[in-house]
Amino acid sequence: MINNSRGYLGALCIAMATLAAGCSSMKTPATADVAVSDAAVGNAAGAGGAEFAPVEMRSAHEKLALAHQAMEAKDYKRADDLANQAQADAKLAQSKADSAKAQRAANALQDDIRVLREELNRANQ
Repeated sequence: MINNSRGYLGALCIAMATLAAGCSSMKTPATADVAVSDAAVGNAAGAGGAEFAPVEMRSAHEKLALAHQAMEAKDYKRADDLANQAQADAKLAQSKADSAKAQRAANALQDDIRVLREELNRANQ
C-alpha cells in the first residue's frame, strides 16, 4: 500500500506540475502580447495616430483596456486575442499617420517646386 501511495502521489505531483506549466505558458504569451500592444499603441499615438486615424486609435485604446481587464481576470486567451487586435489597430493608425505626414511633405515639396518655377519664369522674361 505504501508503494501504491508513492506512485499515486508522484503521479499527482507530475500532473500538478504539468497543469501549472500549462497555465504559466498561457499567461506568459498574453503578458508579452499586452506589453507589445501597449508599446504599439504608444508608438501610434506618438506618430500622430489620434490626429490622422482617430477611429483606429480609439479602437486600439478600447481593445487594450479590455485586454488589461482580461489579464486581471486571468482570462489569458481573451487578453491575448484583444492585445493582438489592439496591436493591429495601432499599427494601422500609425501607418495612416505616417502616410498622411508623407503626403503633407510631398505636397509641400510640390508647392516649393511650383514657386521656384514661377520665380525662374519671371527671371527669364
